[in-house]
Amino acid sequence: MKMYAKKYKAAICALLFSAMLHSCTKDFQEINTDPEASATIQPAFVFTKALYDGAKNNLTLLLGTMQYTTSFNDVAGFGSKYVSSQSQQSSAQFGNAYYQEINEITMVIDAVKTNPEQVNLLAAARIWRAYCFARTTDLYGDIPYAEAAQGYNSANYKPAYDPQRTIYLDLLKELEESALSLNEAKATFGQADLIYAGNTTKWKKFAYSLMLRLGMRMTKVDIALAETWVKKAIAGGVITEDADIAKINYLSAGQDINKNPIALTLYNGDYIKADGTSNQEGGKYQNSFITYMKTNKDPRLGILSVVYVNGVADTSMAIQKGMPATFSSKPADFVTYSEPNQKTVLALGGAKLIYTTAETDFLLAEANLRGWYAAGNAATLYEAGIKAAMKQWAIIVPADGTISDLQINTYIKYHPFNTGGTFDEKMQQIYTEYWLAIFPDAQEAFSSYRRTGYPALVPVVYVGNATGGRIFRRMLYPLSEQNLNRTSLDAAIARQGPDDFMTRIWWDKL
Repeated sequence: MKMYAKKYKAAICALLFSAMLHSCTKDFQEINTDPEASATIQPAFVFTKALYDGAKNNLTLLLGTMQYTTSFNDVAGFGSKYVSSQSQQSSAQFGNAYYQEINEITMVIDAVKTNPEQVNLLAAARIWRAYCFARTTDLYGDIPYAEAAQGYNSANYKPAYDPQRTIYLDLLKELEESALSLNEAKATFGQADLIYAGNTTKWKKFAYSLMLRLGMRMTKVDIALAETWVKKAIAGGVITEDADIAKINYLSAGQDINKNPIALTLYNGDYIKADGTSNQEGGKYQNSFITYMKTNKDPRLGILSVVYVNGVADTSMAIQKGMPATFSSKPADFVTYSEPNQKTVLALGGAKLIYTTAETDFLLAEANLRGWYAAGNAATLYEAGIKAAMKQWAIIVPADGTISDLQINTYIKYHPFNTGGTFDEKMQQIYTEYWLAIFPDAQEAFSSYRRTGYPALVPVVYVGNATGGRIFRRMLYPLSEQNLNRTSLDAAIARQGPDDFMTRIWWDKL
């Protein structure tokens, strides 16, 4: 009897297994398909994400390198101290850029490039892709470009590194072709476009403004090529009005992706307690930045900086004081040093400026000095740049960033352009003001500094630094590239030079 029972049970199990197997095979695709997921990408959604990610990826350690901020903590203070043990912090943007915005914007381009009705979508995506690649190559030099973001499409997981010169020439071509292809009669991304809400005229100005930026990058390495592209950018029409500024507006609450990325990083990393002494990473403004603004009675100081007195934020110019980058432990008077203003620099709902009127003014001032732009004069453009730079804080945080015309005009009165100075003296004036104007986008300040040498920052000499007490010239490739893409990496190093902080990239020549 037991034998038959066992056979019966075995038969039942076999039938059940057979039924389950048949059911799984029959409904496999339906059961394993997410009903809320799309089989194809939605270009508008991915474009929005690429804009957020491209604006988010800022190597904030460069705030220290450009002597805006510092810390007594070796880890958090790597950017200002260049501590060898923390050198791989510099590789962060390489990995983030490819994983996020470069991959995302490439997906958008692939999705819209064959549809002539989506020419504006394609143009905006190409312009943003140029912006993202330019930011990445300016940090590392030679990087994967032509074969980048092709893992999904063509299973190319070991892309070749392109020479930076090749990348630059293609980026300029992309900007020009995209600007010329924009068509007001065609569809746009509309509200999915966080920068211009689909305004093709403004996207064209942004493209030519980026062309102006990249063209000027080449003045040390190929002056003729720089002149050609700068003149082409100016002729195309660059951003000269605040209404055309490339920016992304953020929210002060909700998901982190909707908050200003630089403010969020600084706020969460160091300044969340807002009492001047509980800074968990030991950060403060660096003395170079505060001393320069205080000495020159810069009205931005009261907008950007506070000192906590009895736990209350005080913006009085007289008490602002920057912290030296050489500290290795918390000083007894830590609370007396200046730090970012919670209402402006740390405003989570503040706008992120991608490209400004002030940048155009300063670049055009240089173009005028070089004889490449005759429509204005360097002194007028220099003054316009200062005005735009001071007024842009009211664009970032309207309620707390306003600087009066009287304050601006007084500053300009006591800091006139040296029309009788040498070319280098005029460049120093222009690009020291640029350093103030571009804050807190330290990455662009870093690129401008390497090209022009201004502002004339004094390197920090700190025990255990990785550069021999010099300000570094590039960032390091991620260690993961040695394991995952070694052949391509070795070819880039053989061509460009050692994977070292002091190796100069293509356009950064002595």
